[in-house]
Amino acid sequence: MNTTSEWTQIKVTVPLEQLDALTAVMSMLNNNLMIEDYSDIDLKTCYGDLIDESILNADKTVAAVSVFVPADRPYSDAVAFLRERLAACGIDGKIELIGVSEEDWANSWKAYYKPLHIGRRMVIVPQWEKYTPKKDEIIVTMDPGMAFGTGTHETTRLVIEILENLVKPGDRVLDVGCGSGILAICAAKLGAAECRAYDIDGVAVRVARENIAANGVPNVTCDVSDLLRNVDLSGGAYDLICANIVADIIIRMAPDVARYMKEDGKLLASGIITERAEEVCGALTAAGLTVCERRDDNGWCALVVSK
Repeated sequence: MNTTSEWTQIKVTVPLEQLDALTAVMSMLNNNLMIEDYSDIDLKTCYGDLIDESILNADKTVAAVSVFVPADRPYSDAVAFLRERLAACGIDGKIELIGVSEEDWANSWKAYYKPLHIGRRMVIVPQWEKYTPKKDEIIVTMDPGMAFGTGTHETTRLVIEILENLVKPGDRVLDVGCGSGILAICAAKLGAAECRAYDIDGVAVRVARENIAANGVPNVTCDVSDLLRNVDLSGGAYDLICANIVADIIIRMAPDVARYMKEDGKLLASGIITERAEEVCGALTAAGLTVCERRDDNGWCALVVSK
């Protein structure tokens, strides 16, 4: 981690027409954003010699949004979160870390990722850490690489806690937008018979497959899919569906997700900022589903939904 600066700047640059969508995603990390949009500068009404040359020469077809992370905190989850959300929302964004060297980005964040206890029994352990499990603990080893999902983010923790209560032996579990594969792996370790994980990002799929192999859970598979488009239904509908994505994508999935759920199945929808929770609940209800449980944690919300 950069020790010479108090902050790490995470900057995302997009085509100008995607600025509003990018701002909405970045605000999920922090509402204190720096937005760079030079498209409104009118040289006909401005005195050119009073405007910085870099602004005059800036590309007016792109815009950027930055969020600042304290230098003593890990930034890996924030970057991986953005990678997954940008891909899910179809945003063509270039991510830059300003004030962080390549070596820092690749390795230093690992110092902040330690064994994490979630719920009653689950312990998420980094693959490079040694941990001696206590009685009845379930260990999931993870190396998130460039994929979202270490268990430290509220959205992931909420779903793992719910999985611990809901997974039954023999269940079929679907994880849509799987990131590092952590939720499907947790479900398998909790007794699910079959877990299928999908992500739109090929990097996430590669990372998830590596984590699946490292955890010795051959009943978990991972493939590329745009939401529900290529989900395998050959074995029938699913007992549990995890969708730890964003509000807009869950709303988009709402009309179609029921046909992937067994009659007594559940959808675990997370990645929802609290301010959007009622909107998501409304979309799910309009699709004929019932929100039967809601959990909130630090501005984030997870829902348990039934047919």
